[in-house]
This record gives sequence, C-alpha cells and structure tokens, in this order.
Amino acid sequence: MPLSPFSIVWIWLRGLISIAIIVAGIALLRGWYKESQVWVPDRVYESQPRDANSARRELDPDRALTVVKPTETGRIVFHYEPGFNRATAMLAGGLALLTWAFAGGLIAKGIFMILLKQGADDPKRERAGAEVHTLKRPNGAELHVECYGPPDAQPIVMTHGWGADATEWYYVKKHLADRFRLIVWDLPGLGLSKKPDDNDYRLETMARDLDAVVSLANGRPAILLGHSIGGMITLTYPKIFPEALGGRVAGLALVHTTYTDPIHTMKNAEIKTALEKPLVVPLLHLTIGLWPLVWLMTWLGYLNGSAHRSTHKDSFAGTETRGELNFAAGFLPRARPDILARGMFGMMRYDSTDVLPKIDVPSLVIIGDQDVTTLPDAGKRIAAGIPSAKLLTLAPGKHMGLIERHSEFNAAVAEFAASCQPTPVQGY
Repeated sequence: MPLSPFSIVWIWLRGLISIAIIVAGIALLRGWYKESQVWVPDRVYESQPRDANSARRELDPDRALTVVKPTETGRIVFHYEPGFNRATAMLAGGLALLTWAFAGGLIAKGIFMILLKQGADDPKRERAGAEVHTLKRPNGAELHVECYGPPDAQPIVMTHGWGADATEWYYVKKHLADRFRLIVWDLPGLGLSKKPDDNDYRLETMARDLDAVVSLANGRPAILLGHSIGGMITLTYPKIFPEALGGRVAGLALVHTTYTDPIHTMKNAEIKTALEKPLVVPLLHLTIGLWPLVWLMTWLGYLNGSAHRSTHKDSFAGTETRGELNFAAGFLPRARPDILARGMFGMMRYDSTDVLPKIDVPSLVIIGDQDVTTLPDAGKRIAAGIPSAKLLTLAPGKHMGLIERHSEFNAAVAEFAASCQPTPVQGY
C-alpha cells in the first residue's frame, strides 16, 4: 500500500487500536481467572463426648461426636463452572479479542477465499528469472535492480510507490515482459535495496539513483514509469537531468501521482494541511525514534486485519480480488517505519510545478477516478502542465488502480511505450 505523509497518522491509530485489542483481551482473561477463584476456609475437627441421651441411642455409647469449627484461615482455589455466567462471558470475550488480534486478518482471508473463490490472481512475490544487478551509490545505498524481457527491446524503467517494493509491478512483468525490456528496482531501504548510510531520502537523491538505474538500458532511450512517489521521483528527474529528455529518456508515464507535497493534493487537503506541522511532523519524528515499536504495531495491524480494511478503503475501488488486497496490505509490515518516515519528510519538501512545462517528451498521466490519496485533479494538473501529455482515467480506480485495473493499465502502458518509437543513443 503506497503511502503519503499523512499515512503516518493512520499507522499510529491502527497500531494503538491493535495494542488496545490485546490489552483488552488479556484483561478479560484475567477477569475470568479471578471470577473463577473461590475461597476455601480451613476447618478444625474436634472430638467431644456425646450427651447421655444421644449416647444411649447409639449402638456404641462411648462413640464420640465430630464437631467442625470454621476458622479465618484458608486458601484460594481455581474452580471454573461453564455455563451462562459472568466468567464464561469473560473467557469468550478474551479469547475472541486475542484471536482477532493475532489471526483476524488471516482467518478473514481464508473465509473470503473459500466463499468468493478468489485469490488465484494473488501476485506472487517471486523474483525468479530476473537478471539481477546491484548498484552501489556514493551514500552507501545499494540498489537492487531486476531486468526482465529481451535485452534489445524497448526499455521501461519502473519506480514503485513508497512503502511498497518492485514486486508491485507483478502484472506488468507478467503481461509485458515478452515485448519490452522491463527494468524494476527497489527504492533505497525498501525491498532488497540497502538503505543509505546518511539517511538521505530527498527526492533529488532518489532521482540520481534513478539515473543510475537508467544506465542499465545500455544506451537505448527508456520510458520512465513511476507510481505515487515513483511518479514524483520521475518528475524530479528532469529538474536534475534536463538533457536526458529526448536522449536517454524517450517518454514519461506518471501513475497515481502528484506535482507537489501529497498532503496538499489528497482528500480533505485543507484539514490535513492544517494538521501537517502540529500532528504529522511530530509523529514522523516519533516514528523514527520508536521505529521498533511502530514496526510491531504495523505487524499487529496486518495480523488483525485492520491493515486490509484500510487498504481496501483507501487504495481500491472495490473490484479487487482478496488476493490482490492481501498482497497490497502486506507491503507495509515488511518496511522499516523509520525509513518510511524519512521518505515522507522527503515528499513534504517536494514540488515539481515549475518543471511541467519544460517536459518535451511524450508523457502519459494515469489517474483513478476515485483516488483519495492523490486526487484526480492532481493528475489533471500534471497533464495540463506538460505540453505533450495524454490523460487516462481508470474507472473505477483508486491509488492501486495499476493492480485493480491491471488489464487496462498494461494495455495503456504498452501502447504508450510502442508509440514513443525512440532512437538509440550511442556512447552512454
């Protein structure tokens, strides 16, 4: 699930709720245990002679009568009696909450797979069959790059969204690798790429990383395809390497992305912009300092299913398979939260408004008609600002439209790449 800076609010909210579910479950089990404890007093047994009348009625007149005297001492004994009672309610509630906390998402996934018979299209996280490269960067980052398809085919360099990794391009690789040279890479610190030593996650730095990846096209002008932050990095690229357009770069494909700080172009932007400094910035700093705790909370959110719920609500328009939903929800817990927070700071300092009219290569802008992470108006603004841009709307579609509407998306990318008809550049 690609993230925007405001996503940190929901990460913390889901995480705290996930912890609260566990605490409530444990509290109910403790209550059940206490409710099932009973006090058993000690008893003192004494023998006393019977009175004369009682003794005469017994066969043995000398028989003694045992007298029991209660005392103030005793012990607590666990004694649970099943039934419709307070203890049973606590036991059932505690077990239900803990089951939800640690397996709710997995149970729901299994039920939906059976009832809806969905999941055959679950994008696999396999990287088999790739030509693998490792690019070492000056700041200590090591970029994991994979190449698919014929070496002499039109290259497409693909940059994934923030919080995801290169497996996001599963459907593109599946359907276009026979016609194009697909070059995918994991952004620094995500997927199989090593993070930079200096923790530099400015988009300008990642645009320079993108240029290193473009060099693997071996002199063939490439299409730059970017999703979410990948689109922001792609728009930052011509600011740093303007000479690359029309040379090393034959065209741009910008997917579910924006031209400025993403908080300013998402749903309810006015309110969220007002909360940026007093809420988002402190939470990002807190995430960097407490990232192991936040990582635990993201895993709990995935296990209890709340991550699936928010991914469905924010990233899909409702036509995704359960396999696709589980795949997208699984990105977040695999990413280190401090890395995500640093990248979010980078997005908040981003603006490419001034570069749009300077882009003189064919461009394709793809938006989702229901996208709330980057509103359709953001894509329309990009398409209007780039002189040779074409606009495509995926409907219904949200921020993961490239997966939910993958057939339309792949067809559009293939048609666009074929239309660029680049001329090879020598000596690069």
